[in-house]
Amino acid sequence: MPQPDTAHRFPSLLPPRCSLGVVVPEDFFPRSHALWSAALLVRKSSLVCWAMAERVLVIGSGGREHALAWKLAQSPRVKHVFVAPGNAGTADNGKISNSAVPVSDHAAVAQFCRDQDVRLVVVGPEVPLAAGIVDDLTAAGIKCFGPTAKAAQLESSKSFTKAFLDRHEIPTARWKSFTDPKAACAFINSATFPALVVKASGLAAGKGVIVASSKEEACRAVTEIMQDKSFGTAGETVVVEELLEGEEISCLCFSDGVTIAPMPPAQDHKRLMDGDEGPNTGGMGAYSPAPQISKDLLQKIRETVLQKTVDGMRKEGVPYLGVLYAGLMLTKDGPKVLEFNCRFGDPECQVILPLLRSDLYEVMQAVLNRRLASSMPAWREDSAAVTVVMASQGYPGTYPKGLEITGLAKAKQLGLEVFHAGTALQDGRLVTSGGRVLTVTAIKEDLPAALQAANLGVAAIHFQGAIFRRDIGHRAIAFLRQSR
Repeated sequence: MPQPDTAHRFPSLLPPRCSLGVVVPEDFFPRSHALWSAALLVRKSSLVCWAMAERVLVIGSGGREHALAWKLAQSPRVKHVFVAPGNAGTADNGKISNSAVPVSDHAAVAQFCRDQDVRLVVVGPEVPLAAGIVDDLTAAGIKCFGPTAKAAQLESSKSFTKAFLDRHEIPTARWKSFTDPKAACAFINSATFPALVVKASGLAAGKGVIVASSKEEACRAVTEIMQDKSFGTAGETVVVEELLEGEEISCLCFSDGVTIAPMPPAQDHKRLMDGDEGPNTGGMGAYSPAPQISKDLLQKIRETVLQKTVDGMRKEGVPYLGVLYAGLMLTKDGPKVLEFNCRFGDPECQVILPLLRSDLYEVMQAVLNRRLASSMPAWREDSAAVTVVMASQGYPGTYPKGLEITGLAKAKQLGLEVFHAGTALQDGRLVTSGGRVLTVTAIKEDLPAALQAANLGVAAIHFQGAIFRRDIGHRAIAFLRQSR
């Protein structure tokens, strides 16, 4: 074996941070060689790093949770990621596997964490947050990333949020909340502004908002929500608010209760079909960054919405830790808050996390240790991401399940990330099991290239009756053309 005389000839022996991939035999160099001690040190540090690596549990089963697990598994500080309940994409996938622990039983989750030596729990969806999973796991001595139930009221109660926004002079649409349908209809008919947006105050899986085209339609929406209970108990209180005009945008940030770290702005596409036609859905695709948001406007949103919200929650004795998602309308009078979510959006998560340069595990630890100011995340500023959702025929209504999915290997050969949502394994076959089935994500040098690549990936994947949009990012691409 040739004897190297400089360390730079063997860069693989000098791993970045805590790389676990290097194990150097002690007889690789003669003991007299200068690199012998360095090689032994690398070997020992690799073993130490492996001992320090931790197990993480992600709560949820959608494309967002697959993306979270995928990003967390990239960290050298993470040994394994469990996903509960997970999907076919998170089943025995390298460092990632599924768990059957019942996520609504917080005591069982805490016991699972103790049994498996899980040191961090990351909550994907809103329902466990509203149910107090962060409070219960924290009380059990387990670190949990996300806001407490009280802080999660920013999403779980629209009437709480609207009153909070008014108290802290954060711009939003004019509004009023009601528990009596007759009073709500009287307000719709007498308001001095177009009171045409009717919202179930509670959690309704992203579907509890009806944008009416007339006062009569708005009153019908009140009846459906409050008397027919189309959204169950979520509609016991309704918020009626002004219809805002402009472009909708999503601005998310990490928060440690004091400091915020904004993420690249994104835009979701709620309507089922191209051209923003068809019924509202949980989201049919997204892109990031949004070029319509200038650096000056992003700074304004950061100061007047995101930071003001985190400061307001802290002043009210409810520090906000986790991800804060502001759904905004860019009106002629400036950005106004439409809604808050208390976690990553789905499918926004699938375009934002691929643009994160930093170690997600380390960012989450900085949030929980309240030291975000000294560990601000870094982002890929030379790239754009587009994700296209492939949904089942019939979605957002009833849809078939158990249909075989093919072509994923071909999509991955194109350099794309395919995040699973409503998928399952059945007799060794990959099959559909939900409304939104897959999200196909492309990261390229610009938005048009990313959309083209994502659409090629979608074309490579097949299941019977698959529905998807081909125009994700169309507003941004039109904006870019006009700006030339």
